Amino acid sequence: MSLLKSIVNMVLKTAVESLNQREEQPARPAAATPKPEPVSEISETITDFPAYFAEILNTEFPQYSKRRNVPVTELAGFATDEFKLYKSRPLQSYKAEWGAPYTFVLYQDDAPVGVVMLGDGSSHSRNVKYLISRMYAKKLGLPYINFYTQMPNERAYVINRIREFMKL
Repeated sequence: MSLLKSIVNMVLKTAVESLNQREEQPARPAAATPKPEPVSEISETITDFPAYFAEILNTEFPQYSKRRNVPVTELAGFATDEFKLYKSRPLQSYKAEWGAPYTFVLYQDDAPVGVVMLGDGSSHSRNVKYLISRMYAKKLGLPYINFYTQMPNERAYVINRIREFMKL
């Protein structure tokens, strides 16, 4: 029993010494708090791009009525036209119904006057659905104003880009 007492006493003594040493050590300085970075025009990550763009269109371009998710066929009809969408391919026939719906169509006096299209990655320049939508907008004489959702799309940039395309 005395051997057990000796071991317990030794363990307790070591634990107490360890605690005393921790208390005697000077406190480490707290990690430096990072300085806040300047807030850009968009302080949060945009998660709902259509709502963000709808708000801009409604407040900055009240002269236009707007519709969302407009099928290409609603503007072009059930057309089939030949386009050269890719440099490496010859002219091919593409149906309007194959195009991606326009994210927003701007109207003046019930006539379409421009298209705002949201896409990600390189969709506007490579994805066949977007290319078809772009070509039908071009055929109809409508500005095709594209925005990439992975880009910042700061409010001033969006407004200026739309004004530029709409010649305002």
